[in-house]
Amino acid sequence: MSFVHLHTHSDYSLLDGAAKVRDLVRLSREMEMPALALTDHGNMFGAIEFYQEALKAGIKPIIGIEIYMAPGKRQDRNVSAGIKDTSYHLVLLAKDEAGYHNLIKLSSLAYLEGFYYRPRIDWELLEKYHEGLICLTACLKGQIPQLLLQNRVKEAEATTARMKELFNGDFYLEVQNHGINDEAIALNALIELGKKLDLKLVATNDVHYLRKEHDEAHDALLCIQSGKTLADPQRLKFSGAGYHLRSPQEMEALFRDMPETLEITLEVAEKCNLELSFGKQHFPAFPIPSEEGSSADEYFEKISWAGLKQRYPEPSQEAVDRLKHEIAIIRQLGFSGYFLVVKDFVDFAREHKIPVGPGRGSAAGSLVAYSLRITNIDPLKYDLLFERFLNPERVSPPDIDIDFADNRRGEVIDYVRSKYGDDSVTQIITFGKMLARAVVRDVGRVMGIPYSEVDRLAKLIPPILGITLERTLDEAPEFRSLVESNPDYGKLISISKVLEGVHRNASTHAAGVVIAPGDLQDYVPLFKAAETGETTTQWDMKWLDTIGLLKMDFLGLRTLTVIDDTLTALRNKGIDLNIDDVPLNDPDTFKLFAEKGTVGIFQFESSGMKENLARLQPQRLHGLIAMNALYRPGPMEMISTYIARRHGQEEISYLHPLLKPILEETYGIIVYQEQVIRIASDVAGFSLGKSDILRRAMGKKKIAEMQRLKGEFIQGAKDKGINEKISSEIYDYIERFASYGFNKSHSAGYALVAYQTAYLKAHHTAEFLAACLTSEMNDSDRILLLVDECQRLDIPVYPPDVNRSYSKFTVEDDGIRFGLGAIKHSSVAAVNMIVEAREDQGAFRSLYDIVERVDGQKVNRKVLESLIQAGACDSLEGHRAQMKAALDDVLRYGQQMREEKSRGQESLFDVDSADFQPPSPLALPEVEPWSSTEMQILEKDALGFFLSTHPLEPYRLEVASFSHLPFSEMDQAADSQPVRLIGYISDIRRLTDKNGRPMAFVTLVDFTGSLELIFFSDALEKLNSIVVKDATLVVTGRCSTRENEAVKVIAEDAFPLETARSRLAKGIEIQLDRNENGPDLAERIERLCTQHPGNLPLYIRLTGGENGDRQYLAENFQLKLGDHLIDSLEKLVGQGNVHLVARGNNGSSSNKHRSAVR
Repeated sequence: MSFVHLHTHSDYSLLDGAAKVRDLVRLSREMEMPALALTDHGNMFGAIEFYQEALKAGIKPIIGIEIYMAPGKRQDRNVSAGIKDTSYHLVLLAKDEAGYHNLIKLSSLAYLEGFYYRPRIDWELLEKYHEGLICLTACLKGQIPQLLLQNRVKEAEATTARMKELFNGDFYLEVQNHGINDEAIALNALIELGKKLDLKLVATNDVHYLRKEHDEAHDALLCIQSGKTLADPQRLKFSGAGYHLRSPQEMEALFRDMPETLEITLEVAEKCNLELSFGKQHFPAFPIPSEEGSSADEYFEKISWAGLKQRYPEPSQEAVDRLKHEIAIIRQLGFSGYFLVVKDFVDFAREHKIPVGPGRGSAAGSLVAYSLRITNIDPLKYDLLFERFLNPERVSPPDIDIDFADNRRGEVIDYVRSKYGDDSVTQIITFGKMLARAVVRDVGRVMGIPYSEVDRLAKLIPPILGITLERTLDEAPEFRSLVESNPDYGKLISISKVLEGVHRNASTHAAGVVIAPGDLQDYVPLFKAAETGETTTQWDMKWLDTIGLLKMDFLGLRTLTVIDDTLTALRNKGIDLNIDDVPLNDPDTFKLFAEKGTVGIFQFESSGMKENLARLQPQRLHGLIAMNALYRPGPMEMISTYIARRHGQEEISYLHPLLKPILEETYGIIVYQEQVIRIASDVAGFSLGKSDILRRAMGKKKIAEMQRLKGEFIQGAKDKGINEKISSEIYDYIERFASYGFNKSHSAGYALVAYQTAYLKAHHTAEFLAACLTSEMNDSDRILLLVDECQRLDIPVYPPDVNRSYSKFTVEDDGIRFGLGAIKHSSVAAVNMIVEAREDQGAFRSLYDIVERVDGQKVNRKVLESLIQAGACDSLEGHRAQMKAALDDVLRYGQQMREEKSRGQESLFDVDSADFQPPSPLALPEVEPWSSTEMQILEKDALGFFLSTHPLEPYRLEVASFSHLPFSEMDQAADSQPVRLIGYISDIRRLTDKNGRPMAFVTLVDFTGSLELIFFSDALEKLNSIVVKDATLVVTGRCSTRENEAVKVIAEDAFPLETARSRLAKGIEIQLDRNENGPDLAERIERLCTQHPGNLPLYIRLTGGENGDRQYLAENFQLKLGDHLIDSLEKLVGQGNVHLVARGNNGSSSNKHRSAVR
């Protein structure tokens, strides 16, 4: 007997269903079932994916939903008496297109109007949108089974009769058998109900996972959902068994006494004949200006040619031919309206002074986009390809992603909403998956395996994009051996393999926006996130593409805000700079890249990138474009070759002369995807479109397609006179690099933005860094790093001051004034009120003066307290301790002033109004000023870091010499890498481990950021007396890395920082530039050294030579280390050129921290 599953949950029933859509379809086909229904809980997330997979497998897809039904009205937010839940279950299946669209409506409105714990509909909606739907009574959680189980038979009959009338022959009583006692009770009652009301019974299985043996993995998934462990008897667990995709034979055995209930599944499936068509684009109609009176195609072509003339007053034949070619393809594919829509909102942004990026992704390769000013990077100048963006031989919608200043992106989306309607525009959903490392951690936790053991397993999984557990078992022998060494590990991996790739959560895509030609609910179901209230589509980018809706990315780029703020500051000084006009060959800008000065520079900040830029010494934008493309996993291994060839240290060769013009720019190395496309075109005679198809096949390892195209490639090369041996070598060469090659269009756009930021930093340093600081106001670690950079560049950062600061960081004299907006608890409204009062009525004299002039509800106790602790009130009467002690009096005074002023206004025309006497401020209390340590600690509480003085300030030399890495660069550290670090303990969380022994999480701070240390019990018991708040320590330990988390350090040993010199110093090093030494410098150094005899050797490091740095031992000197010696040496050789040689550094003081020494 055949059978069709009509009640099936996939992993789109988030953290409840453990079966992937594709696997459900494949197994159904293997079981020779003619159809399959997908009925996820409350949503249609998987509908289009399921439909397409089922058609590919040759089985009928039945799109459905197990919807939630409110007991009363969907707007009700209370639980009715006697009802255990806020909703019942109901299964709905689409018979046809009308039913499909009604499912979309019901699912959308359940989220938008009925959400209360779950997305819910009610009778009103069901009656309105029931056409084309088949209804089943669902599992035991359905309303009718629940009423029957509660022996409320009359109510059950009434509800059933109402459903029967509504669905008119398409209503069925659903029966299940998972071995649950209540199911047997409900079954008998449903049989009687069916007889009485002449309704058919249909057998289903409540499918939640794929195979019978996956029940334990499903149990683990429920624990992941609820935060419980498998050992917890109170955990959420399914009653009964058999929630897998049972075979027809299994279902026949379960319902042997009711075979007709299985036959009815075929009856239901035969009623469902939904046919969806894909391939048609549903773009919004762009309103053509009335004076144009033309079609979208004609208007698009007209403005494209006009734009070309603006870009190139005398366009070359190449530009004319290229534009003609692009316009023809865009019109042919029906995308003219798409470009008009994009141009319109980009024009809006530019007209409203909203910064727009020069180009992102492959769209920068389009001359049409450049002519329409959608992009701002010349594709002809940088040899960017249109076919990488829009390929006429592989038709897919264009994908134009636009960067806007992050603080004004919302204005552009609001404009689009206002133009096309709120009902037509929304953001796009995205789904997180349980990938290899994450699923091992999740399953390890619910199994109760110790964190350290799970961590070790997870870290043995290679951090490679797309890595799977199966592949790791095959390719990582250490991982495989560890798994085989312990049965618990074997079980962990077995469960993890079932759950790997399962959807874990839904969220809003960071940038995606969809625009429909009408009401979105005519095309796509909508979702509303309970946590944020954001409305999105229920289908992600891929499936929106499939159904033909216009989608695009509106990205918020902080760097554009930084550039804009810098230019605004310059205009306020009378300097009117257009960032698009800065010279692209500026030596000072390239010097900044070459000298590792890229803190704050977009995409070029990491320590690894700095090192490579210093080796490269770029002198053209092309070098930055290439480095941006190379500095990522895969192509990174080519960086050394690229740099060596750039400096003529390695020979450049080409497999064939035709490759030289394509690869010459990158010294014979394939760096860009566009180069792969060019090679296929020039060598094999492929069209650019076909070349892009080859590139994609290589990048995605589509073996069959690659083999077919290889034959065509070799034949095409042969037709051009290239022998098979050479053409085969060329093909193999491009195949090797195709998966690594990066999109040059994207790299060029972002390299240009990076260059622009570097230009501003090189020429308008204070304004640029002030803008950077403003953009990072909510990230104290970043502010700390940028303040450190200001100090490195001798730009003073002045403390916040209510009489001088604004909300943002601003340039003042030769330095930067700290912004009040960066102080904790200082709201935008409070800061603006303070600034406005100061500018209207002059500087504040005291705290009393402030509260008299501003609204005490906005500038409240918390705000004033933070301002005092941050030092922002130091220009007022009294010291910080006095002001804080006076706060009660000050706030009372402010309240009295507001009341008196209000009373005074009310009695303005009274005869007694002359009696109005305002209260008088009190004298500040006489209290002791805070100590330096107290000021530091309270300042840090208010700012998140130390500004005026840092506890490590007396130890800058030790930090520079002995600490292996600045905390801002700890993300470069490898797992288990041994490190020695120096910092100040700003916070400690003490707790006990599972054995009841003490352990601690410690926040350590240096000059560049903060870091979490973990002191396990053995280390803490040994070091407990020194691991205390506000201590400064030298700590040794090992790095612990975990994906998507900051690096932590497992502490092994520590000692007080004040003992570091005696414990760690084994020499002193001075650094000299051999080209800049004065004639008597050596003699002066020698004279100084003789005055400080001791037992530490002196090393001299000479820099500036052709062969790099050289270190020499000054054999005649043994020195006694002391502050006087260090200060005197720094006066001779310059700050930052004296270091301590640390034990364990192999005689070298080379250290990432050197730049911190002033």
